[in-house]
Amino acid sequence: MATRSVATVFGGSGFLGRYIVRRLAADGHVVRVAVRHPANANALRPMGRVGQVVPTYASIDDEASVARAVAGSSIVVNLVGILAEARKGDFQRMHEEGPGRIARLAAASGTARLVQMSAIGADPESPSAYGRSKAGGEAAVRAAFPGATILRPSVVFGPEDAFFNRFGAMARLSPIMPVFSGDTRLQPVYVGDVADAVRAVVQEHAPAGGLFELGGPRVWSFRELLAWMLAQMHRKRPLIDVPPGLARIQAAFLEHVPGKPLTRDQLAMLSRDNVVGDGTAGLEALGIVATPVELVVPAYISRYRPGGGRKQVLE
Repeated sequence: MATRSVATVFGGSGFLGRYIVRRLAADGHVVRVAVRHPANANALRPMGRVGQVVPTYASIDDEASVARAVAGSSIVVNLVGILAEARKGDFQRMHEEGPGRIARLAAASGTARLVQMSAIGADPESPSAYGRSKAGGEAAVRAAFPGATILRPSVVFGPEDAFFNRFGAMARLSPIMPVFSGDTRLQPVYVGDVADAVRAVVQEHAPAGGLFELGGPRVWSFRELLAWMLAQMHRKRPLIDVPPGLARIQAAFLEHVPGKPLTRDQLAMLSRDNVVGDGTAGLEALGIVATPVELVVPAYISRYRPGGGRKQVLE
């Protein structure tokens, strides 16, 4: 194997983290999966040899646990993020203060490579608190660790995603498909390609301190994406545009439902396109050929077809 260096992955037990941990372990790194609940990361142990993938307690709020997690690590990857606040201030705590703390302590410990997972839409002038906090996190990381690499993916898709699976489940139960900001453009990116982007940065295929926006090969409107998904699921559902005022009322109610299926801040995010910026380096700059939605998604949303995919009639 190429190396036995230590790589610490904050938030490594999540959807994207599992793909990144697998790649880092395959490349020979000892991988610390730094999470608040290490038991949740035990399933990742078989991704490496005995003792190679190590679930480790760390809370990005806690200075001492972060310091322990990055001690001796030549590579640090921060994937921690939320889409909705459980309580006011969570965006600032998770997206700004936490990344700044990780970057500061990683720099102090002598870490060679730091990768901060941000998001397309990170902007101090964003209409959403999510976008503003992501921009704040980037600034905090840059201030503490100028050589950090920032990755900004669009909507990430894959078998365990929270995007196509959420709308697939909705289409199975609902006679209609509500559409919020249907003209907003998205550039979905495959989870494996995002993990490969992290791998490319770790392997020094890109200069330190870069910023990359990660999107797939096709730009879709939100409405186009939903219509295509319904066709793949063999389900007929009218796409009903929800007026902005009504959408805000619904979001204000749904913010108090467990799981927060929709928030007013998410509506604000949807008011802006989520695509790779003109002239911004992307997957191709890292030597990665983007994977189309059409190549991956039909295989896993077939579970939402009538009869679990066994019936071929439109319903």
